[in-house]
Amino acid sequence: MADVEEIIRAYPALAAHRDRLVAADAAVGLVENGANVYVGSACATPRLLAHALERNPDPPADVTVYHFLANGALPQGARSRYRHLCFFIGSDDRAAVAEGLAEYIPVGLAQVPRLIATRRIPIDVAFIQVSPPDSAGFCSLGVSVDLTAAAVRHARTVVAEINPNMPRTLGGGFVPVDRLERMVWNDAPVIEYAHAPADDVAERIARYIASIIEDGATLQVGLGRFPNEALKYLVDRRDLGIHSDVITDPLVDLIERGIVTGQSKSEDHGRVVASYCLGARRLYDLIDNNPMFSFLPIEAVADIGRIARQTRMVSVTQAFAIDLTGQICADQFEGEFYGGVSTQQEFMQGAAQSDGGKPIICLAATTDDGKASRIRPLLREGEGVAIARSNVHYVVTEFGIAYLFGRSIRERALALIEIAHPDFREGLMTEARRLGYVRADQAMRSAPAYPVEEERHVELRNGAAVLIRPARASDAHDLQLFFHHMPVEDQYTRFFSRLRSLSFKEVQNLCNVDQASAVAFLAVTGPRENETVIASACYYLNPSTNIAEVAYMVLREWQGSGLGTLLQARLTDHARARAIRGFKAEILADNAGMLGLARRAAGEVTVERDGDIVIVTTLFEG
Repeated sequence: MADVEEIIRAYPALAAHRDRLVAADAAVGLVENGANVYVGSACATPRLLAHALERNPDPPADVTVYHFLANGALPQGARSRYRHLCFFIGSDDRAAVAEGLAEYIPVGLAQVPRLIATRRIPIDVAFIQVSPPDSAGFCSLGVSVDLTAAAVRHARTVVAEINPNMPRTLGGGFVPVDRLERMVWNDAPVIEYAHAPADDVAERIARYIASIIEDGATLQVGLGRFPNEALKYLVDRRDLGIHSDVITDPLVDLIERGIVTGQSKSEDHGRVVASYCLGARRLYDLIDNNPMFSFLPIEAVADIGRIARQTRMVSVTQAFAIDLTGQICADQFEGEFYGGVSTQQEFMQGAAQSDGGKPIICLAATTDDGKASRIRPLLREGEGVAIARSNVHYVVTEFGIAYLFGRSIRERALALIEIAHPDFREGLMTEARRLGYVRADQAMRSAPAYPVEEERHVELRNGAAVLIRPARASDAHDLQLFFHHMPVEDQYTRFFSRLRSLSFKEVQNLCNVDQASAVAFLAVTGPRENETVIASACYYLNPSTNIAEVAYMVLREWQGSGLGTLLQARLTDHARARAIRGFKAEILADNAGMLGLARRAAGEVTVERDGDIVIVTTLFEG
């Protein structure tokens, strides 16, 4: 231990408490038989105290140790002398929980402070790590306010490691020095944490997540590689805000680039609100005494009402598995507990209630070895439901985005199969048919993954923003609605017959295609969770001629906006990239708009008349 007099000269607020500055082995002597001990969290884990308790030559009997993400609190490779209960299973705890050496409490973190306050979980001694006291005698909980604030409030005894390397965070994490019964000097560097490097799967998932996040959104990004990787792809956004249980290293770049400003936040304007952080020294230096940051107890940060009051609140959570109805497994996988409930429920609900909010679940499409799909027909034994199907909105894998909220079981199953790994789609469809989730004659004609690279954002002459994207099998209902919004005469000019509706077979030909010999694009407006189809464009290849028959449908109110020209150019680019020779269109002679569009096509255009039908053939140049 450093010299007490030197410490007091550096921090005069400790002078009145010099007798409380002791070695770790002496400090843990306050733990008595039958005590409940709380160990502070994550990168603020008081390792000196935790290790001293373990090596106590006369260990107190029947001691229970509670912790959340306690980095190094459990002895590695040896059995602890005490009972350990954890609110979250991090990498340090995973083996111990699997071997029965520690126990998992499945409870939302925001509920734990109430359990502590009511002594349903009584804390006798709290081990924490704090900054040295300021001139007013207040220490800071630094990088981990989270559950520790409640433990400090309600513990009978508080024992602290005083660390001069701990950043002082502003907000709700101050502890008066006279609350500390014993103090241990610890000048070791604050624990640092780094996520594993991203692979191709993580990068693709991250890009999809980022594509959903709009300018001015307020973000909660939970633990996990995929949510954190998504932050790296927000460099072209403006005025993002942060209201999150945890913050991590990628936030530093976003603040330095002026992307995260908090200027669009409806609450805590201009401030980053968090409860703890996991990162490197660069992040710790940024948050130190920085009034832009407000570190609050977990129950304040994860308050559903407070979250919901943020406009455009986005919550991103990583999961382990999902079934075809939308049930989410997030704290147990194939019988093994890992992770935890954390604050998922509160942030999911808060984002769902937010004006323009977006709750997002992300997961890899397969297990790490690629041998099993994480999108299941049914969750397996040993895969508990952490998030009910009724609360799931966006689901993202490396193969695309599915939106489930308010959708039927049939629509959900189709949407999820479309973002499953192509190797498992047919098996999932077979099981979906067996379970009655989809029609007995439902098929998935597109074997490859959804081609997100074929999406194009365009602006029409009237300034409207439109997305032209490949069609999906799950678009069937929206295409039927689109058909019924078309005037009868437009329906006739497209199908050459009077139709009262689009049959299942007909609508499948417009959206459930193989995207190779049969290609279909839709033009849609609105957010992904509530898209409106305003146009359809398809081509069907004749392999004997290598010429494709092309057809378009555009809602009457969008005709004349340049949309038809953009759709024709999109199909042309797509076909030329596949070495298709040209297009052929059969158009009713009185359909002047479509005839004009076809004649303006890029290439060698020939026109033939066959009764009431005009056949326009375009051979691509080059």
